[in-house]
Amino acid sequence: MTTSKAFHCDKIVRFQHCDPAGIVFYPQYFVLFHEVLEDWFNDGLGVDYARFIGAEHLGIPTVSIHADFVAPSKHGDTLRFGLRVLDIGRSSVKLGITACVGAELRARVEQTVVLFSLKNRCKVAVPTALREQMLRFATDE
Repeated sequence: MTTSKAFHCDKIVRFQHCDPAGIVFYPQYFVLFHEVLEDWFNDGLGVDYARFIGAEHLGIPTVSIHADFVAPSKHGDTLRFGLRVLDIGRSSVKLGITACVGAELRARVEQTVVLFSLKNRCKVAVPTALREQMLRFATDE
């Protein structure tokens, strides 16, 4: 794979994301990371995520995830998310996703998703066209 630019999107930390201490409650990061994945499909890959699931009957469930929560984020912060493809297998995609405020890293995950047939309830190969789109966000790092 060749080094390429990450997919980026911004998310505002809302009241709903925070615990009584006023910082992001860590499970909410997983919701935000999934939103980033959907945004990547829609805006980065040019694949309508709702159609992908609803009409094509494909999903991308997480099979492995490792998270590091580096520094707290508070209500009103704007988190800049970066998504990179770390590896693509036959049916799996390993992603690295970061959340930063300015240059400060707040959280990161290494997540493996698998392309999954919702009809047949089994993994399927990543189609060539989708693989090529994903490789635009691949990195050697």
